[in-house]
Parts: sequence; C-alpha cells; structure tokens
Amino acid sequence: MRTARFTLDPAFTVGRVSPRLFGSFVEHLGRCVYTGIHEPGHPTADEAGLRQDVLDLVRELGVTTIRYPGGNFVSGYKWEDSVGPVEDRPRRLDLAWHSTETNRFGLSEYIAFLRKVGPQAEPMMAVNLGTRGVAEALELQEYANHPSGTALSDLRAAHGDEDPFGIRLWCLGNEMDGPWQTGHKTAEEYGRIAAETARAMRQQDPGVELVACGSSAQSMPTFAAWEATVLAETYDLVDHVSLHAYYEPHDGDVDSFLASAVDMESFIENVVATCDHVGARLKSKKRINLSFDEWNVWYMSRWQEQATTFAQDDWPEAPRLLEDNYSVLDAVVLGSLLVALLRHADRVTVACLAQLVNVIAPIMTEPGGPAWRQTTFFPFAQASRHGRGEVLDVRVDSPTYDTRKYGEADLLHATAVRADDGSVTVFAVNRGRTEALPLEVTLNGLGVSRLLEHSALADADPDARNTLDDPERVVPHAVDGTAVTDGTLRATLEPLSWNVIRLA
Repeated sequence: MRTARFTLDPAFTVGRVSPRLFGSFVEHLGRCVYTGIHEPGHPTADEAGLRQDVLDLVRELGVTTIRYPGGNFVSGYKWEDSVGPVEDRPRRLDLAWHSTETNRFGLSEYIAFLRKVGPQAEPMMAVNLGTRGVAEALELQEYANHPSGTALSDLRAAHGDEDPFGIRLWCLGNEMDGPWQTGHKTAEEYGRIAAETARAMRQQDPGVELVACGSSAQSMPTFAAWEATVLAETYDLVDHVSLHAYYEPHDGDVDSFLASAVDMESFIENVVATCDHVGARLKSKKRINLSFDEWNVWYMSRWQEQATTFAQDDWPEAPRLLEDNYSVLDAVVLGSLLVALLRHADRVTVACLAQLVNVIAPIMTEPGGPAWRQTTFFPFAQASRHGRGEVLDVRVDSPTYDTRKYGEADLLHATAVRADDGSVTVFAVNRGRTEALPLEVTLNGLGVSRLLEHSALADADPDARNTLDDPERVVPHAVDGTAVTDGTLRATLEPLSWNVIRLA
C-alpha cells in the first residue's frame, strides 16, 4: 500500500474551532426525552427526574450547544403547553412523529437540564414557524429572556424561574423546505415570515443570534435556489443558515458510505458559495456562517419502512423510534463527518449531532435500567476533547479507491487542530476496508516532537457494536509503533479505522 502524506505548518490554517461545533440535539421524538434524559423513578433520577447516569455520559461526551425542541416536532409546538405546573399541562397529538406529547418535560426542565450538564451547555431554541408565527415567537422570547416587569416575564417567575433563561441562539423554524413539515412553505413564503420574525425578535433584543432554515439536504430539488431566495429576504437579519444531512449505506454500497464526507464537504462548500453570492449581489460586507444543526448516520430507510406499519388511531407516548444500534463501520463514518466539519471551521460555527439520547444517538438507555455508550460516542467525545483551537490546513496526498456515488475518493480523510498550548491533534480515518494505510506527516515549525497518544477505533468485525448485553464490546484502543522522528510523524492506520494522534 502506498503511503498517505500531508504537511502541517502553523502558517497555513483554516480557522478557529467554535465550541458550538460540538453541539447536540434534543427533540420530543421517541425516547430522547422520556426515559432518555428524563425518567422520574429511575434509580439514578434526581429530584427533577433527570437521570444522573445520562448526565454523566452527556458531560463525558463533551456536548456544548443543545438544540431544542425540534426538529419536525417544533412545527406543531405550542410553547405555552410546556410551562407552568406539570399537572396542569395539556396532552397533545404530535403530528410529526404520530405520538402523544404529555409536556411533562418542557422549557423550564430543558433549561434546568442544561445547567446541570454544565456551563458549556448553551441553549439553542427553535421557534414554530410552521403553524405559528411572529407573535408567538415574540411571546416565547419575552417569557424566556426578559428580566421582569411584564406579563410574560412575571409569569415565568411565578412558575418558579425568577432568573431569565438567557437564550441567545434561535432557529427560525425547522426544515421549512420539506413537504413533510407541518406548515411547509415555499422559499418566498418562508423568507418573508423568517424576515418578519427576525426583525421583530431583534426589536426586543438586538443581541440575539438567528439561524434561517436552509435546505434539508443537498438532494432537495429546491437546493441552492431555496437558500438564495431566503437569504435575499433575510441576509441582514440573520447570522447563520442551517444545513441538515444524514447518511446510510444504500444497496450494500459500503465504499460510498465510507466516503459520505465527500457529500458533506460539497454541501458545505456549495452553501458557502450561495451565501457569498447573495452577499455580493446585495453589496454587503456581512458574512453568513453555517449552522449544521442536524447531522449523523441514520438508517432512515428502516424508519420509513416502520412508519408504514403505524396504526392511524394509535398515538403512543414516547415509543421506541429511530433507535439505531451503531457498528464500528458507522463510527468510522461519523468520525469522517467530524473531520469534514473541522475542515470547514472557518464557516461552520454551529453543528448539532442529532440526537443526544436513544434516537439515532451516541447514548442509549433502558427504562429503569442502565445507560451506555454507542460506538459513535467515542469519535465525538475525542473530537470535542482534543479538537479545540486552530484548524491547520491539511492537503492530503493519498491512495484512492473507486466509489459508486462519488467516483474516486481518498483512502485517507484527515484534519489537524493546534491547541492554545501548542499541542497538535491529528484526526485521521482510513476508509480502506482490508488494508492498513501507512501515514507520514511532515511537521513544519510546530515545535512538536513527542507522541502523547495514538488511539484507534477499529475491529476485526466492522459490524461489532455495543449493546445492552455487551455495552463495552467496542472501545478505542492504543496503537503501537507510532513515532515522531526528524520532524516527521509516522504511523500505520488500521483498516476501517478512526484515529486520534496527539503530539506535543
């Protein structure tokens, strides 16, 4: 196998990593909330019903910004249902996921959950622009953020939350380009209501940060035209445009699945180009950044098959939905998607792994039982821990392989981050399924000469996964033989592997 190579030099950088790049997502969908993060009566539950075993894993995962309450759920959401005494909250039908929402967990509980996760956990709240509009968004903003002295801020205090929630980051709806969305709109319709809502929210608080809905996928027939139309209305009023992408293998095409980040990077670059084109057309000096606020490996085709079996008169509470059990293969792809986000840290300033618990999630729970880490937990936790600082520009010289969807793709997918203390972490994926990949990295002017660690997530069985019965079947392991000599890092990347190489 030919050696893969690249050079690192502090003179060539991409940009600083925003802490928000390591965000996640909690939606009222399946068991993400109920029996996920919130389960009164669980042996580990605190006085608020939050599972302490889950909180411990969320902290270990290293998530920052947590988006809420959806997702598709938000397009039918009445925020008023989720506040006040729990026993007085109404039960509602959730059209998005054909379930019954009890509202036992609501806005106050979400903020309390974030505070218990830690100061790094920032709220990212979505407003309903599907079945509701400007007035309701303003009411929610006032209830959440105004200190006191108005009907809604005083109502929050009467509900037991005297201190404002301090929500700075707001999503103006969710996936409004999708015909599946309750209240789906054309780009012109959405652009107008998004602009009206943004303008009003800024009147109440000029310091809010706002995310306009971009395309739900690059494959949408309206892609790029949607962004251009929406931004023509909202460019001077919003800070970010959203992207959503999920990946799974189709028809057994594992090689293309392993190269999913090719599509993700293309998606990012195409949205950047569209944003900058609109800015140029408007003669604006402002730069719109990207909020990749839904991304993951999701076996969506399984969900679509399951959805056809639902009885139309059955509206269950917190059913088991979208509970994908992830393999080593899935974890390697997820690691590659993290590499893609880091490689575009100059423009992707928010990103949310969807979702946090049980629903296509890195953390799984059993009602009344344990919580455990999926294989995908480890790449995210390692990237969040070691991927803080300045992203170095990585241009790989790599052997390639053929894929059905993306043509020729590099076997090596990699990036590197230089921390403020001068240490450097290389994140590298070997997409090759059968052969190890030799790697050489030339280290120019970085002042690093010592290997701290080389860990890999890999297994002889690419289908190996962690389960309730065997929760630690797959964990990262130390790799021998990696060394730094004469200014060059030399390593061997195992077949189908996610690698973290730390240097000082």
